[in-house]
Amino acid sequence: MLTGLLAGLAAGALWGMVFVVPRMTPGLSSVDLTAGRFLSYGGMAALAMLVTWRRHTWPTMRQAASALGMSLLGATGYYLLLAQSIVYAGTEVPTLIIGTIPIWVMLLGKPAGLKWAGLLPGLLLTLCGLALMMQSTLDNAVQLPARGGQFWWGVLLALGAMLCWTAFALLNAAWLKRHPEVSATEWANWIGVATGVGAFLLWLLLGSDLGTLSTLDNQAMIAVACVATGIGSGWAASILWNMASRRLSVSLCGQLIVSETLFALFYSFVWDGVWPAATQAWAAVLFTLGILASIRAHR
Repeated sequence: MLTGLLAGLAAGALWGMVFVVPRMTPGLSSVDLTAGRFLSYGGMAALAMLVTWRRHTWPTMRQAASALGMSLLGATGYYLLLAQSIVYAGTEVPTLIIGTIPIWVMLLGKPAGLKWAGLLPGLLLTLCGLALMMQSTLDNAVQLPARGGQFWWGVLLALGAMLCWTAFALLNAAWLKRHPEVSATEWANWIGVATGVGAFLLWLLLGSDLGTLSTLDNQAMIAVACVATGIGSGWAASILWNMASRRLSVSLCGQLIVSETLFALFYSFVWDGVWPAATQAWAAVLFTLGILASIRAHR
């Protein structure tokens, strides 16, 4: 259980980076950022498969199709919606909407043997933390009348991203438990290769041409951001999350997703060079207590 918990928290820390990256790469479209990130993920996954090809299990056609579907839900489609929502609505509000994923996963993935009374403390603490965070961030959002229409469009895109990843979390955990013969690393590599192919097709269809990309001023930062999020938030985080999904119940994994919100907000505050407001700090405390309460309930 400890290995699963540490793996889930580490995945959350790596995932949190993706919320601030769109703000670090101005001028780069959401499509280009999504394609760059997941091409890096796919390249790393393909390299890992080649290095270990003698002992690597290769997928059947059905498994490959499953990996492709999972990549659309939990990677390319999810992140494209999220990145575009951040462009329209800023970092904080999409972060909060994505932050409700643990609630849905906990509710939909509760083990049959766990009573609702045991799950309730962690659930309530997380809900209270979200309510506090929304109080401060939505106050700032309504002060942007010039972006009013764009803001609410960003909210809708973030809701779409939330639905995608909630479905991915439930289906991915179920797939891993049905296929114990496939390791967490192998499954992450299969999804990574499928994601890389999808990202390349996305860039060909909707991405900027090489001439446009070559005129951007911040090319070094863009390259670093794409590689860091592709290998770190993509490949490494997927392996860690698969380890957690195999060792822990779906509802406890759902609670651990809160760590992604905590790290995302932390990175955002560091990037802006500001301290969190009192309500945001208290929300972070409640999030942490919610994780601890959920761990206790699942022992």
